[in-house]
Amino acid sequence: MLKRRIIPVELLLNDRLVKTVAFGKHRDVGDPLKSSQVYYNQDADELILLNIGRNQRSPRDTANHLRNIAKKCFMPITVGGGITSIEDASMLFNAGADKVVINSAGYDQKSLLEQITERYGSQALVVSIDVRNTGNSPTLFSDCGRCPKAVSLTDHIKQVIDCGAGEIFLNAIDRDGIMGGYDLDLLDKARKACRVPLIICGGAGHYLHMREAFNAGAAAVACGSLFNFGDNNPLRAKAFLKNYNIPLKRT
Repeated sequence: MLKRRIIPVELLLNDRLVKTVAFGKHRDVGDPLKSSQVYYNQDADELILLNIGRNQRSPRDTANHLRNIAKKCFMPITVGGGITSIEDASMLFNAGADKVVINSAGYDQKSLLEQITERYGSQALVVSIDVRNTGNSPTLFSDCGRCPKAVSLTDHIKQVIDCGAGEIFLNAIDRDGIMGGYDLDLLDKARKACRVPLIICGGAGHYLHMREAFNAGAAAVACGSLFNFGDNNPLRAKAFLKNYNIPLKRT
């Protein structure tokens, strides 16, 4: 049975961690290294580190932080933000990343997905899909939620998996920072088209939301606000979920 994972998400902006609301306004939530160490000590299964700088975003800057984090935190780390070439991806792998996250390039540079998979394996490639509800159907966005794409959710999932994606990281923009629960309808749409593990992000406000997402088919739940605001952490989340017989990766 596939073990479910709990993954804190860290958003890097100008050398600090921030938490956004609907990919818009943000607030400072700490130092990248110190926060990562806290999550490591709290038994997080993995860590996702995303550089969300919209104007100046360099994988080199992300790699500098990653090297320091990898020296102190011995858990899988998935890293993304501004990756546009195999050289960018290699830089992050060399700095300590176990996986890289591709979003914008997944629409316009599908050959990059194939290059990463060929060199590092599909297990090392996560494709992020940012979705906003507009009308009757979900609209996909690239460029940190700024550029709408003319492709359906199911078609894009199938395309990137065919190019080698080993995981899908599904982010509901409308739920980001709201803490009102994951978008289970969006999760269901994506799950039906997805033959690789699916990570859901956006909306976790308490541990019950995690249980709902796992029961709806998520392989992993990614959380930002839940762990940043309030006395919540991965250890307590796992203790809660064990009561409902959720098969967790580590307990």
